Amino acid sequence: MSSSKPSLYLISVLLFMLILPVSSVAFEYFRHTADLGWLLIGKWFVFWAIGVRVFIAGVRQVTKPEFTAKEIFDLEGTESLVIIRELGLSNICVGLLAIISLFKPGWCGAAAFTGGLYFGLAGLLHVIKKPVSKNEVIAMVSDLYIFVIMLLYLVFTRIY
Repeated sequence: MSSSKPSLYLISVLLFMLILPVSSVAFEYFRHTADLGWLLIGKWFVFWAIGVRVFIAGVRQVTKPEFTAKEIFDLEGTESLVIIRELGLSNICVGLLAIISLFKPGWCGAAAFTGGLYFGLAGLLHVIKKPVSKNEVIAMVSDLYIFVIMLLYLVFTRIY
């Protein structure tokens, strides 16, 4: 594969953490069904970036932990796979909380707090560890980006 082509991982991160949430915010705003503000932004970033992305990542970690081991953390061998599967179960739970928050808006703050804190701490661990692969750099940047979005959402909506 040519290094000039974007990876499928990068495309999925951009899709779930930028393109789909921004498109959903714009669609709802331009249909005049919501005011543009942090409630609308938070709703869609929680749903897509934490809900759908983390849920899908969790399913993938449970069913194919080798991708996370090799492509994100550059780990060889099978010793880490059981831990990655358990991480996947946690991600499924957090993802479901955020997905359900679209239908139960009162849950959005809890999903933003839980998912935002998770992304912030994971991003910090990537910084401390110093990324060893392109995908780990993508994970680090996207983790810190969502942490900031969730922090702003919680601060400006005072849902904490």
